[in-house]
Amino acid sequence: MEHGNHTVHSRWFASTAQGKLGTGSLEREGQSAVNRTLDRQAVLLLAVQGLFGIANALSGTFLPIYLWKASLSMSLIGWFNLSQYSVSGLTFWIAGKWVKEHNKMNSLRLGVALSGVFYFTVLLLGKGAVKFAVPLGMMNGLAMGFFWLAFNVVYFEITEPGNRDRFNGWAGLLGSAAGIVAPWVSGMLITGYKGERGYSIIFTVSGIIFAIAAILSFWLKKRKTVGHYEWLYGIRQLRNRDNPWRRVVPAIISQGIREGVFMFLVGLLVYMATRNEQKLGNYSLMTSFVALISFWLIGKVLTPARRKIAMLIGAIAITAVIVPLFWPLRYGTLLMFGIGTALFMPLYIIPMTSAVFDMIGRNEESAKHREEFIVLREASLTIGRSIGIAAYLLVLPFMDSSPQAVSWLMLAVGAFPIVCWLLMRVYVIGRGVR
Repeated sequence: MEHGNHTVHSRWFASTAQGKLGTGSLEREGQSAVNRTLDRQAVLLLAVQGLFGIANALSGTFLPIYLWKASLSMSLIGWFNLSQYSVSGLTFWIAGKWVKEHNKMNSLRLGVALSGVFYFTVLLLGKGAVKFAVPLGMMNGLAMGFFWLAFNVVYFEITEPGNRDRFNGWAGLLGSAAGIVAPWVSGMLITGYKGERGYSIIFTVSGIIFAIAAILSFWLKKRKTVGHYEWLYGIRQLRNRDNPWRRVVPAIISQGIREGVFMFLVGLLVYMATRNEQKLGNYSLMTSFVALISFWLIGKVLTPARRKIAMLIGAIAITAVIVPLFWPLRYGTLLMFGIGTALFMPLYIIPMTSAVFDMIGRNEESAKHREEFIVLREASLTIGRSIGIAAYLLVLPFMDSSPQAVSWLMLAVGAFPIVCWLLMRVYVIGRGVR
């Protein structure tokens, strides 16, 4: 989820929750700080996200492997991801007008549908997909942009400061559950059928699950639209020296720098160390099971008052667990890293996500521009991810002569959560702008 949070003044939301903003179950007077329950719309949104996550976990985990096996080029994987991130960020900005002024649910459905089309296209191209890696990355970027923009806006509208940590905990739990079952099943199918047939099966199943998610999304209520989209609103916020977004945006960029590399490189390294898709599936099963337990526990006990220390512990821990990667890159060392990351990541990512969205809703004027702020958030993530990918592409030529080049790259980009905490520590405590 990216997978995407913040404190809002409860008295303001009491007067606007069902009024001019039309935001459904937004913060209401007397309960915004304490209401931790999730209503039916929030549960439905989690279900759609869960199916979306399962479909991506089935095929997305192995897509870099599929492209690498057909091309034997690690740079091609980098360019695929760079094109994907760049187009997703541009899609956020352009689609922001549609989501704010028209039907945001159609944007969400289009994102799901395009994801299905993407995997069916890969299926039709077969090994020839490597010749179209950049256009395919752009297609997937479009899908991700449409889906996550609408998802994040709806998520903001149907949750409150009191239950956002719980929603994010459940979202992480569902993502971890998808990561337990889906890649393991995919690895078993690919290994069992060998060759192209196993990949064809998982790409087909992913497309079917995306279709089911699109159908389920029709039970999500159409959200009211208010106001006009301001194309450069986010940039104008950054021109004001006293605006908190001048610190929040660099923090989000720092978050993206790590994500840009880790989201694809870890799985690729596991496969290169084992040359076995089933072992990659087993790796995902074990690390996702640890993440599931961790997200469940932390989502259950984390409160806005505990975010600051939780995020600090998480940022330091997920940086420290990179150290085993300086040992020989074997399955065991990668598993140590993966389990450590899965255990501590919720401490870092739940407070970060909640704090940013609380910032969006810190006052009436800010929440009116929630679409613009969500676009600003995603643009910042895109910039960070692109910086991470650029660093990856720069380091690639040194990999043959320096075996530890990848480890140093992962430590360099993997330490940015600490930078993120330093920038966010004032705002992560659950009271928005002090």
